[in-house]
Amino acid sequence: MKIALLGYGKMGKEIESIALGKGHEIVLKINSANGNFNPEELKVADVAIEFSRPDNVLPNIEKCFLANVPVVIGTTGWYEQLTAVREKCIAGKHTMLYASNFSVGVNIFFELNKRLAELMNPHWQYEAGMEEIHHTQKLDSPSGTAITLAEGMLQHLDRKKSWVNHSTESTEELPIISKRIDNVPGTHIIRYSSPIDDIEISHTAHNRKGFAAGAVLAAEWLQGKTGVFTMKEVLNF
Repeated sequence: MKIALLGYGKMGKEIESIALGKGHEIVLKINSANGNFNPEELKVADVAIEFSRPDNVLPNIEKCFLANVPVVIGTTGWYEQLTAVREKCIAGKHTMLYASNFSVGVNIFFELNKRLAELMNPHWQYEAGMEEIHHTQKLDSPSGTAITLAEGMLQHLDRKKSWVNHSTESTEELPIISKRIDNVPGTHIIRYSSPIDDIEISHTAHNRKGFAAGAVLAAEWLQGKTGVFTMKEVLNF
């Protein structure tokens, strides 16, 4: 498989290492120095993997559509445009797969989180909340993973109407507390607290390898497909 890397920072380099180890070829590397690339350059690739910045991701997706190259999108912080991008992808018969997190473990955690919210829904004495910790270079807050977890909780907790990125006294708001600390790949903690006890589930990444391996797995799975997909389809959830 010939891969174009749209974003060649720490994640891009990790993806490159895993892809080469699996016998794939990197045919294009886009970073801040050559970011104004031409869509024609993408046509040598079977798939593009996009891990850049929130301000670059939409132009990069557009270039993939113009080149008719499937794109795996790991950048977050652009989901307010997701509906429009999905519609454009479907209308043009293009191919994209997006995820707030490509780690297999995190995607299992997403499903576990939703199931726990279902179980906790009748028990109003438990106050729900979330904490997420990332490295200081992470540009979006809360993380895309935290937002996905929050949306999963809101689907099943009738008492919660929205999430907020700060502590709150409102019982209808789900608080997400974001912390940025050096050299932390990513930790997410879901907590239900009552006067009697607490229930917690958490996911802690030890490095970036899980994210990168999942992105390569998604790129492999995407071959020959048309439409809009997520990791739920890749992992058959």
